[in-house]
Amino acid sequence: MDTSHLSNVTFAELGLHPKLLKAVQDLGFEKCTPIQAKTLPLLLKGQNVAGQGQTGTGKTIAFLLGIMNDMLKLPEIEGRRPNEPRSLIMAPTRELAVQIAKDAVQLAKYAKFKIRVVYGGEDYEKQRLSLEKGVDILIGTTGRLIDYYKQHAYGLEAIDSVVLDEADRMFDLGFIKDIRYLFRRMPPANDRLNLLFSATLSHRVQELAYEQMHNPQHIQVQATQVTAKKIREALFYPSREEALPLLVGLMQRLQPERSIVFTNTKRAAEHVWACLKGNDIAAEMLTGDVHQKKRLRLLGELENNKVNVLVCTDVAARGLHIDGVTHVFNFHLPDDPEDYVHRIGRTARAGAEGDAVSFAGEDFAMNLTAIEKYIDHELPKLDIKPEYMAELKPSAPIQQKRRHPSQRRGGKPKGQKRS
Repeated sequence: MDTSHLSNVTFAELGLHPKLLKAVQDLGFEKCTPIQAKTLPLLLKGQNVAGQGQTGTGKTIAFLLGIMNDMLKLPEIEGRRPNEPRSLIMAPTRELAVQIAKDAVQLAKYAKFKIRVVYGGEDYEKQRLSLEKGVDILIGTTGRLIDYYKQHAYGLEAIDSVVLDEADRMFDLGFIKDIRYLFRRMPPANDRLNLLFSATLSHRVQELAYEQMHNPQHIQVQATQVTAKKIREALFYPSREEALPLLVGLMQRLQPERSIVFTNTKRAAEHVWACLKGNDIAAEMLTGDVHQKKRLRLLGELENNKVNVLVCTDVAARGLHIDGVTHVFNFHLPDDPEDYVHRIGRTARAGAEGDAVSFAGEDFAMNLTAIEKYIDHELPKLDIKPEYMAELKPSAPIQQKRRHPSQRRGGKPKGQKRS
């Protein structure tokens, strides 16, 4: 096992509650990652933390241990009702909320905390009833959290700690009003443990930290390098006609055990997925309108090697914790440079190595300059060699056809006003 990404600080020397330390040891963790080594000593002393670190560096374990240790150390509020959680964790996506809950259950193995997770797209009544049965740690997306709060399914009067995960993504998705709504209904900031974690601590995220937290300690890990060191990046310049044969050819040559292909649109994702399937590559597709149960099933199939490739839009760029992703393919360069970092961060997690291959196609090549400026290095450019190109099966689509102006939404050519 590669341990070069770990610090010299062990979990045993931190002073964790014995119930938590035993759970950590059961998971096989001995040494902390750098962000765990820097944040946990502060959290165990009750210090508020606004932390920045690369995706896959162990932020989730850090804040879960911090809040659980706090809950074990502090006495419960007298008269606390079963549906009043002691800790609230807000996440931007359903997938991230589910993953945090999964990790929380493992760490609470001996502490016996009641972990509940709520998010849209699932049985509303079932989730509401789970809160009535009792909750110690409540994890969820802000929309569903507010919905249940207004329905009096749970209360915020007994909150000892609050976590805001992927804070920058919360801004991107427009959840900032929801966050402030929930913060205003909790005990004051100086009467709770406050944790904010983000891959990027932008100015607006730092403003939120000072607004909603009490004297937070800023922790940055690997701030000088935006992308993980062990990701091998590469860039090709394919034409529209070359993009799919190149992708299939690279898949056939590299034989990735577990990979993710990102596109900028659902339509392109459908096109890429159909091409991969048509050329005997075990692929599935994950876009924003996929039902939650199917979404979780697809992620499970990738983790269990029932499929080798997941074709995604940016709904999956953050919040997905899938171990063992060896390759990420950017079929389109993203419009937001930060999304490039989050996409390729799906590989090379927890010290492993990985490859990120990007296509600067005709439609999105203009995004390259901003991406390279943001990551502070140029992507290595590779020539498209004939041996990289696959000969696609006749039934498989070769290129995404452009719609005739009369087929555009509204039925009018671009630039022509509607009557």
